[in-house]
Amino acid sequence: MTFTEQLRRKNDDLFNMIYDHPFVQGIKTGDVPEEAIAHYIKADYEYLNAFMHIYGIAISKSTQREDVAFFNEQIQFVLNSEVHPHHNFCDHIGVGYEELQGYALPPTADHYVKHMMYHAQMGSLGEALAALLPCPWTYLEIGDNLKQEAQPGPDHPFYDWITFYADPEVADITLQLRNRLDAAAEGASEYQKKRMETAFRKSCQLEWSFWNMAYTCEEWPENKEVNL
Repeated sequence: MTFTEQLRRKNDDLFNMIYDHPFVQGIKTGDVPEEAIAHYIKADYEYLNAFMHIYGIAISKSTQREDVAFFNEQIQFVLNSEVHPHHNFCDHIGVGYEELQGYALPPTADHYVKHMMYHAQMGSLGEALAALLPCPWTYLEIGDNLKQEAQPGPDHPFYDWITFYADPEVADITLQLRNRLDAAAEGASEYQKKRMETAFRKSCQLEWSFWNMAYTCEEWPENKEVNL
């Protein structure tokens, strides 16, 4: 069993929790509150901006040209391709994409970004990969499961979102990230592998929390809203 297969097995509880979240299940049924979708887009736009920067850190820690090329391709994917599922959500709620950009990250998304930044900057390339991997991997499984269970046609409100994440390109990205993490784990000490495991699990936990943050429209507390 490879290192990433072990990670997937150890975090099966969280992968199931993510798929069972009411936001994700709402994508399947075509019924997600509009305010939750808007909150998701506001946070995810900034989250993906940070994700590209973390790929940049991964480039700085790469010693092979093929790794540099791969991470550069992933920056282009986030920049040019991952806007499509955002547009599907925006079209559904009738709000322009540009109107949902430039917002501060809510607490959970802010913590998620800083968690990944910490492991990318303070740890090895393998540690950075472990922190990054749950995002594409959980979305791939969400897309595959939703496509299989809902069998959406073009008339499904979230057809483009589901088919985007169920696309073979997302599967290939996930596999390439897994292969690189498996290779990093082969030469890693037990201490280093433990740090990778910790980074991976916390990212899984924060993936669930991100969906919940969007669904509950989480905001930073303000003094005027606090009643002590």
